[in-house]
Amino acid sequence: MIEKINALKAEIESATASTAAEAEALRIRYLSKKGEISLLMNDFRTVPAEMKRAIGQALNELKNLATDKINSLKEAAESKSTGCEGIDLSRTAAPWKIGTRHPLSLVREEIIDIFRRLGFTVAEGPEVEDDWHVFSSLNFAADHPARDMQDTFFIKREPDVLLRTHTSSVQSRVMEAGQPPIRIICPGRVYRNEAISARAHCFFHQVEALYVDKNVTFADLRQTLLYFAQEMFGKDTKIRLRPSYFPFTEPSAEMDISCDLCGGKGCGFCKHTGWVEILGCGMVDPNVLEACGIDSKVYSGFALGMGIERITNLKYRVSDLRLFSENDVRFLEEFESAR
Repeated sequence: MIEKINALKAEIESATASTAAEAEALRIRYLSKKGEISLLMNDFRTVPAEMKRAIGQALNELKNLATDKINSLKEAAESKSTGCEGIDLSRTAAPWKIGTRHPLSLVREEIIDIFRRLGFTVAEGPEVEDDWHVFSSLNFAADHPARDMQDTFFIKREPDVLLRTHTSSVQSRVMEAGQPPIRIICPGRVYRNEAISARAHCFFHQVEALYVDKNVTFADLRQTLLYFAQEMFGKDTKIRLRPSYFPFTEPSAEMDISCDLCGGKGCGFCKHTGWVEILGCGMVDPNVLEACGIDSKVYSGFALGMGIERITNLKYRVSDLRLFSENDVRFLEEFESAR
């Protein structure tokens, strides 16, 4: 038996395996229940009593040798380089590119987030509207130029059905549906019959805000505008309000911000004025409140509105409005880092 053990020991010591499967085959050959070492152990009961100690020790050493040898061969085979290190095998074989968010969507969500921090909630309404909600309820005179076919896309006349020219129609719907306090922001697409160019389009996007409650003042409006400007364009941003006119607000104003490109010193972007116009605003005209069923003697409010394309132009320096709707992949890929 000693001769068999020694022969098997030499055989195991010289064994090789280039793969884990070959190492497993060696384990089955030597260490399985019907393996060669197991067969030797079965013959151990026929060994004379005076030799059992020596033979038993030799068998145990053989089994330990085989176990260690086969484990080392298996580990070596599994650790061999396959040339696939660093490859994510869970990835798809097709080289799909991850899409990016549209710059208008990025700016829209940023504007909404700023006003949400002030307690405003999002309100939406239909893009196909009627004359009352787009014009009449908002104090537009019957002969106002905005009602002309040159500015508005009419779907049918008598009664007038049209594509909304501003999201102020959402404000009138909300005021009609409930009583103050009202604090809403109205994002959406609007349409105007204008020639398409680098500076204008027949459709664009607006965000308007409305706050109606008791004792709302112009000072509340100004502080809201200052907070928005500094959150959107930086803490050093300054604002100024210039008198203006809108049918649905009185008094009305245009708001400018200090040019963040030159720091207000004057450059080509701000036409050397140091200021850039971004939105219109004002106190809600009492006639609008009354038309929507709100007592103007008890409540007051302010409204403001801005074009999302305008804010996006200022934020990302996009010079041509047509780029926003042409789906040029080269242009959209510029906003991968902003998603």
